[in-house]
Amino acid sequence: MSWWEAGFEVLGQKVLWTDLVGNAAALGTVALAIRKTIWTWPVQLTGSVLLFVASIGAGLSGNALKQVMFGVLAAWGWWKWSRGRTGEDLPVRPATGRERLALIGAMAAGTALVAAFFEATGWSWAPLPDAYIFVGSAVATYAQGRALTDFWLVWIAVDLVGVPLAFASGLVVSGAVYGVFLVMVLVGYRDWLRQYRAHRREDAGSARSAAERAPVNGPEARGAGSARSTRRGEPVPQGAPRMSGEQA
Repeated sequence: MSWWEAGFEVLGQKVLWTDLVGNAAALGTVALAIRKTIWTWPVQLTGSVLLFVASIGAGLSGNALKQVMFGVLAAWGWWKWSRGRTGEDLPVRPATGRERLALIGAMAAGTALVAAFFEATGWSWAPLPDAYIFVGSAVATYAQGRALTDFWLVWIAVDLVGVPLAFASGLVVSGAVYGVFLVMVLVGYRDWLRQYRAHRREDAGSARSAAERAPVNGPEARGAGSARSTRRGEPVPQGAPRMSGEQA
């Protein structure tokens, strides 16, 4: 028996080690993404390889193709996060209006194209929702690589379709994993928003402190330094013109 066929039985159902460890790595990917650690990407890459092997063994070509996409995007995200800022120093931000339109447009157009492909090839018994999950997963991973908080929202949209589709397909374990994903994604979105708002407050405080420490230059500063005092008892500098009403 080959290593990719190794597994064990639970209630008469064989569980492949590649499927089990691959799904565990997928769950670990979400947990690591919440912490914004660069280990998110190698764990995701490992899980993608294992689930690809499991999918090929089970004859699930569409799911295998999705794991190839995840593996490529994991490698890209790993490279992206390795450039300059990683871990706790990685800046996160919401997507701009233009970026959100681009993400939505990519999901809509990609879902239509991939659904047509799945239907033509017969790779999926539910081409449209399967394509939506495939494309949504790609868009979410891309946005994650750019550290956009919106990637959590895309995952929520994917999970809302993925959970019922998995149960309808008879994949109870996968449906349960999708359900766990949904809870973790909600927690992750909340935490990333908190971190983003905290960084904004820190940046605003630093900007105010810098402004208060900056020297005052210009006419106001020169005028302040040379202004005469009109308080009683202070002498007017010799040779300076007297103002109306000043006493000698």
